[in-house]
Amino acid sequence: MKRLLVVVLVLSLMAVSGMAAQKTVKFMNFSSSGETAIYLEEMKKVFEAQNPDIKIDVETIGFGDYFTKLMTVIAGGNPPDAFELNYENFYTYATKGVLLPLDELIEKTGFDSSALNERAMEAFSANDVQYGLPYSFSNVVVIYNKELFDRAGVSYPTSEWTWEDQLEAAKKINDLGPSIFGIYQPVQFWEFYKMVQQNGGNLLNDDRTAFTVNSPQNIETLQYMVDRILEYNVMPNDAQMAGMGDWDLFVVERIGIIVTGTWAFPYLSTECDFEWDIAVEPGNTQKATHFFSNGLVISKDSKNVEAALEWISFLSASEEAAKIRIEAGWELPAVMHPEILDLYRSITPPPSKGVVFESLDYLVTPPVIEQFSEMADIMNRHLEAARYGAKTPKQALDDAQAELERTISLK
Repeated sequence: MKRLLVVVLVLSLMAVSGMAAQKTVKFMNFSSSGETAIYLEEMKKVFEAQNPDIKIDVETIGFGDYFTKLMTVIAGGNPPDAFELNYENFYTYATKGVLLPLDELIEKTGFDSSALNERAMEAFSANDVQYGLPYSFSNVVVIYNKELFDRAGVSYPTSEWTWEDQLEAAKKINDLGPSIFGIYQPVQFWEFYKMVQQNGGNLLNDDRTAFTVNSPQNIETLQYMVDRILEYNVMPNDAQMAGMGDWDLFVVERIGIIVTGTWAFPYLSTECDFEWDIAVEPGNTQKATHFFSNGLVISKDSKNVEAALEWISFLSASEEAAKIRIEAGWELPAVMHPEILDLYRSITPPPSKGVVFESLDYLVTPPVIEQFSEMADIMNRHLEAARYGAKTPKQALDDAQAELERTISLK
């Protein structure tokens, strides 16, 4: 009988322990959709092995549908415990009161954020409150075909390059043949917001209370961008691209320079049959390059906040997750551990991997406001009109300024 009681007691304790082990964190994300799903699954396995009392329930939604689904579950009172937000949408969620402030929880649990990239960490705070941890970040560089540069007799790009240097190189590469173009860099909001800062401009005033879209610096910037298509034709127009994307045209050696994100490296590494390398983006009056980041947040209604913080801090700051991300070529982790950075530099091509870190000195963030998507849509319509020559750059930006002031309140 005593032995039976002991067995029952042990089984009961195991059941209680098993129940504790079933603490489940529901996690919704978009960045592991498609081919990258296996890498998040690998991170989850490592985390659950280290934390047997926590189970992660992953739901992955493609980016195109993600925010519609996220808003639906939040409005329905059934939000995930933790979820992913890109930087552009983070501010809206932070100011709507749906996110859990993390400062007290971080202090209570002793989470050490010192290894995280400072700029990436700051990106997920609002009004001096930390609402999220950085998950990944990426930037944009100049990617160039060394063989086309050699054939054109042009020196490779350097960190001292200016817009004028880049334009002159593009012209010489154009001279190599009628189907070869010097550069591809889209004329759209994401490039424009950065390039105006390369020329001393901005889309908003310093305290973000007024639009400054049609400033002289910005008009000069847009003129430079469209001239590369309409005047010099060093950048192909739609007909000349014939339905191909810039990466594909680069791979078949029809474009000498593309200005694109570090996320292109894995594709180019496998597809290019020629030597290519990278350089810091040029500027006109100063340098500036994109800062893209995804963050991890916790719902204010979560019942598993400490477990959720364990999970998002693992994804954000652990060496294990960072190593998986780097070996997969899946954007940059937010951690700055020397061994992680060395691992990243060791994976080539491109040979000048250190340029990625050099570019971090020039990061600029998008002009985030509550109606960010609406602002981007308005800007893109008017930039497109200038790109096709339907409006002059001045007219396009004057019209954009007027529509933004009519449509969006910054007060």
